[in-house]
Amino acid sequence: MTVPASAWPENSPPSVGDVPVLSRVAHDRSHLARSLPDPTGGRPVRVLTVDSQRTVPVTEGPDGPQLVWDEQPELPVGAVYLGEADGVPYAAVRGERSLTVNGRPVDSWSGLRETGADLDDLDAGLLVEAIGILEWHERHRFSPLTGTATTIERAGWTQRDPSTGTEFFPRTDPAVIMLVHDGGDRVVLGRQAVWPPGRFSILAGFVEPGESAEAAVAREVAEEVGLTVTDIRYVGSQPWPFPQSLMLGFVARAESSHELVLDPTEIEEARWFTREELARGEGPAALPPPVSIARHILDRWLAGDLS
Repeated sequence: MTVPASAWPENSPPSVGDVPVLSRVAHDRSHLARSLPDPTGGRPVRVLTVDSQRTVPVTEGPDGPQLVWDEQPELPVGAVYLGEADGVPYAAVRGERSLTVNGRPVDSWSGLRETGADLDDLDAGLLVEAIGILEWHERHRFSPLTGTATTIERAGWTQRDPSTGTEFFPRTDPAVIMLVHDGGDRVVLGRQAVWPPGRFSILAGFVEPGESAEAAVAREVAEEVGLTVTDIRYVGSQPWPFPQSLMLGFVARAESSHELVLDPTEIEEARWFTREELARGEGPAALPPPVSIARHILDRWLAGDLS
């Protein structure tokens, strides 16, 4: 189930890439199989171990890093079924780090931030799914209604309160991330105090209950840098399972380029940068890493694809 090129903007520069790197997918999630007694159909399954720090076993292949999958004759107890690709079932399980996986050497244990941009489409899509679903289980082991320990069903895709029969499904928290420009060649970039020195990025924030994504964009920009925006347009999305976010990307135009008024609890520093400054490397010391949708949107704006 590769995402078709027609699903993404036709005028996206090939050098930038049509799809944020963590939005790539090359497997079928096989949702109907989750209700079967054995979703693998009795076939051997490839299992990915994710440790408590959200890192996974990686080896260096001829074309870059690859996940190290544990070949198992059947779905292990406690594993979550991820789907299949080319007739091969895949699953994920929480576990501990080791130097080998079923006899195969592990070069390193790495996370999405370090490895996600360099994995192929299949490994990248399976990895974000594995981390996202396992993080949900880690944080939702008890019923929010009664406090009773839940039971896991449907190959890891639902939990049930045994005392009431209520079924719970995985949750995803929507967040907006937006490139704010002046209608010309300037863009607002800001930084949080907890980031590495010199790193700037586009603005972001969580969608609040009862709020549309577009309203969240306007509110967050006003709160963080004191600007009123218009022409809010959706660009694309990317899963960000740290632990369970979905980043909804937008561009928006500032009604004016007045002096920025910062929220000191959110933003340590922010200012306008020109397209030329960023293209020549004369802007911030560091921009968001390629694995982030922030970098994807910023690169597309620099290429003239977004305005």
